[in-house]
Amino acid sequence: MSGKTVFITGASAGFGAACARMFATEGYRLVLTARRVDPLLELQKELATQSEVQIIPLDVRDRAAVQGAIESLPERFRSIDVLLNNAGLALGLEPAHQVELDDWDTMVDTNIKGLMYCTRFILPGMVERNRGHIINISSTAGAWPYAGGNVYGGTKAFVTQFSRNLRCDLLGTRVRVSCIQPGMAETEFSKVRFKGNDEQAANVYQGTEPLTAVDIAETVRWVVSQPPHVNVNTLELMSIDQTWGPFAIHREQK
Repeated sequence: MSGKTVFITGASAGFGAACARMFATEGYRLVLTARRVDPLLELQKELATQSEVQIIPLDVRDRAAVQGAIESLPERFRSIDVLLNNAGLALGLEPAHQVELDDWDTMVDTNIKGLMYCTRFILPGMVERNRGHIINISSTAGAWPYAGGNVYGGTKAFVTQFSRNLRCDLLGTRVRVSCIQPGMAETEFSKVRFKGNDEQAANVYQGTEPLTAVDIAETVRWVVSQPPHVNVNTLELMSIDQTWGPFAIHREQK
């Protein structure tokens, strides 16, 4: 795999940063994007001895910025072999009738539109070269509902279905599409969801052994390492301490 290029969104922390470290060990050139610049600079410095690293401060919600970032890549980084659509977030856990509409807009713009923009501007090059791999990070929330998951779960259901439809569009090419659906994983995810409330975020994982960012990176490693004729369509993984819940039933108190 040495000499290939990977483009990672949301690379400043969590799954994205762990995947950047993994791809560096595999000899990939890295294009790392995120809104926060300082963590990208630190990651670039960390990986400089292992890989060529191009960092781009980028908000994937900005279509013009995404297009400009991809079109202005240095020649050496333009032939992108793997696109890891990782940027995404959940905000809040309120029921739908109490939620902040701005939070819904942010989740839709990031989890859906950002993924669409990056895919649309990178995919034509993959099709032209007749090779490449798009890996979309979805969530078990896209398949299994829970109270407060409303729009977040809806956005991740979109990611899963969009991935399937991409496979249909790309039939006859050598471009692969994979969708990874992690369950509970301890990263900055809950801290972001609860808007910096560390105690509330920690309670999510209390008494459990959740997935880690490295677990997801190792899953991505396995997915991209399959022979070119093998496409991993969808892969769902959870901590051993997590499973699906029973049907919820409301009973009137008499």
